[in-house]
Amino acid sequence: MLITAKQPSEITLPAHNQGWPTVLAFLCAHFPRIPAENWQQRIRDGKVYWYQGEAITEQTPFLPSRRLCYFREVAAEPKIPFLHQILYQDAHLLVADKPHFLPVTPGGDFVNECLLQRLKEDTGISDLAPLHRLDRDTAGLVLFSCNSQSRPYYYQLFQQGQLAKRYQARARLSANLQPPLSWQLSNRIEKAQPRFINQIVPGEANAHSIIELVGVEGDIGQFQLQPLTGKTHQLRLHMLSLGMPILNDAYYPELLPKNTSDFSRPLQLLAQQLSFIDPLSQRQQHFVSQQRLF
Repeated sequence: MLITAKQPSEITLPAHNQGWPTVLAFLCAHFPRIPAENWQQRIRDGKVYWYQGEAITEQTPFLPSRRLCYFREVAAEPKIPFLHQILYQDAHLLVADKPHFLPVTPGGDFVNECLLQRLKEDTGISDLAPLHRLDRDTAGLVLFSCNSQSRPYYYQLFQQGQLAKRYQARARLSANLQPPLSWQLSNRIEKAQPRFINQIVPGEANAHSIIELVGVEGDIGQFQLQPLTGKTHQLRLHMLSLGMPILNDAYYPELLPKNTSDFSRPLQLLAQQLSFIDPLSQRQQHFVSQQRLF
């Protein structure tokens, strides 16, 4: 028996039709690992519909830029045996401390076991929405919007680079490095294959970070990282570019087989601090994770 998500996922159809005669054709092309018959059954069951609520059929034509809702399904869902914390909540904002291994939103093998669903059940706020993402493997602070009316003001913090982030990481040292050492890194990061990983490529820089070695424990370095931009896997790739990939990274430098039930080797990366001026109250906000890597 399939496990169905309690809340729908959303996707906006591309602005340009690339030859999809129907919404069904688009879904099959966009999610190639999901068999066409699965989408057909979801559509027949009313589990795929326009954002306004109108169900689609297998013959519904592709409509550019329209927002689509669908319920994800999996045969089995891993359970993450680690707790999250709510560090702060007001009428507009919620700050959560996410454990390693827990996804922020549904994806892959996860439909209900995610931070967003846990927080909806904790708070009763059905309109809760993450303002940014952390990788499933990364622990630490995640900001959520509690109010759709004020949500755009908080999105602007990220779009305009008005939010300061600090991370902790641990990596095996190269050569005989000793603190204090720091690097300012600027690279171009683009999608690679498979599409859920990225790579550094030649070209105009679009990813900038400051990395500091702040401590040494045997041959393991303790690092503070400050991303100045927000590209996917930016810090993981920047540490790799220094020849010191983050400990227990299952993507870089080598993509390892997926194992969602092994909790013995958490990625040694923590989103430890977030600072910003609240766009509504104009107060300085500073949040610190209760977790530590060192």
